[in-house]
Amino acid sequence: MPSPQQARAQASAITSGRTVPGTEAAPTSRLRELFDGPRLSPGQRRIAQYLIEHLTEAAFLSITELADRVGVSQPSVTRFAAAVGFSGYPALRERLQSIALSGLAGGPGEEDRANELQAAVDAEIANLENLRRDFADPDRVIRVGRELSRSTPLTVLGLRISVSLAEYFGYAARRIHPDVRLVTRGGSVAYDALSQAREAGGDWVLAFAMPRHSQETLQAVRVARDAGLKVALVTDLALGPLADEADVTFATGTGSRLVFDSYAAPGVLAAALLQAMTDADPERTQARLEKYEQLSEQHQFFLRD
Repeated sequence: MPSPQQARAQASAITSGRTVPGTEAAPTSRLRELFDGPRLSPGQRRIAQYLIEHLTEAAFLSITELADRVGVSQPSVTRFAAAVGFSGYPALRERLQSIALSGLAGGPGEEDRANELQAAVDAEIANLENLRRDFADPDRVIRVGRELSRSTPLTVLGLRISVSLAEYFGYAARRIHPDVRLVTRGGSVAYDALSQAREAGGDWVLAFAMPRHSQETLQAVRVARDAGLKVALVTDLALGPLADEADVTFATGTGSRLVFDSYAAPGVLAAALLQAMTDADPERTQARLEKYEQLSEQHQFFLRD
């Protein structure tokens, strides 16, 4: 019996997409279709990954055995079964056994064209295609970029998993904006920062909210609104409590094929808003970029490639 740490590593392993003896590709594709629809937590994705990679064996495990193999609790397996549309683990196991036996019996010879990494990239390409369609009318991005450019200070909010996107935006925005304030801690720290930004004359907050969406982010957005700040939200859902609180919402998909989400489309959206900010005040942009280049040259910030 593998340890929980070994099971976690095994469940997240990257395996070849080639068909191997005794394994049919068609059951793997059927499982992917089964697990692709619902929004799964990272822990639930580990369970899904384990089932995909070890279907023949996993389909006949008890709930206790499966939980031990993946390194999660039995209630986590029950919640996973419900999340993918079954009344409980016995119903899910029955479906898994049906799929596994059809593969062993020589089911449809469908070729599995993509391994898990390729499937993750394919999903992100689809997200980018959807974003490209949204950009067919860039007026809203241009308008919000202009408003963000005018807000002094400009507050950028990102908590928990969304910190990375907020830090990227804040780092770049400081090159073209005179006063960018980054908020990456929730609770009273965020409340103080938001209140002070409004008192200093700020009008807007740009908030990033990637799944899993936190209560801290929702409360911070509400505090910002109560303080008199307007909120532009970058998230994955156009509807819901966070979008209800925002003045403007940019919704774009996140990659959810791997254990942890990937953010190709939100990253491009953030870059588009930065571009709109640079275009809103080209003279200020040029002056600040030139000054920064002089400073970076003086202090040798960067390697000479």
